[in-house]
Amino acid sequence: MTHIRSESAIDYDAVRYLNTAAFETDAEAGLVDALRDQCESIISLVAEKDDLLAGHILFSPVTLPGHNHLKILGLAPMAVLPDFQRQGIGSELVTAGLNICREQGWDAVVVLGYPEFYPRFGFVPASQFKIGCEYDVPDEVFMLVELNTGALDGCWGTVNYHSAFADL
Repeated sequence: MTHIRSESAIDYDAVRYLNTAAFETDAEAGLVDALRDQCESIISLVAEKDDLLAGHILFSPVTLPGHNHLKILGLAPMAVLPDFQRQGIGSELVTAGLNICREQGWDAVVVLGYPEFYPRFGFVPASQFKIGCEYDVPDEVFMLVELNTGALDGCWGTVNYHSAFADL
């Protein structure tokens, strides 16, 4: 069984290891470190399975210029150790993370991710809300889920990520 909980300082080395193991470079591990240091509001969760830290997900604030009243998070990165992939841990992390985001009063979450994975959690192309990404990415990979129904009504523009993302 998988146990999802908030990340604590004692998890930092294991989270760095699993992000490095899950991705081709250590850029995502560096991003996690930078966001921890530079962002006031992050949601960082870990998944424990078989007494190991098997997965991690991080949500950090993004902005939609001209709509400063909105509280929007970006989901990135999410990592699962290769030996634990395709066992539902990523899905459990996304579900738990989105529930916490809702409970904390966030309006929406954006993600640059796989269009065959994220729609099962309610994500749709952000372009349906007239919202784009600061990065040049295909429409179908930049998605969002509205957590507070109607929060994005009348909003449009380009989402900006934290400056730490520029190093990816």
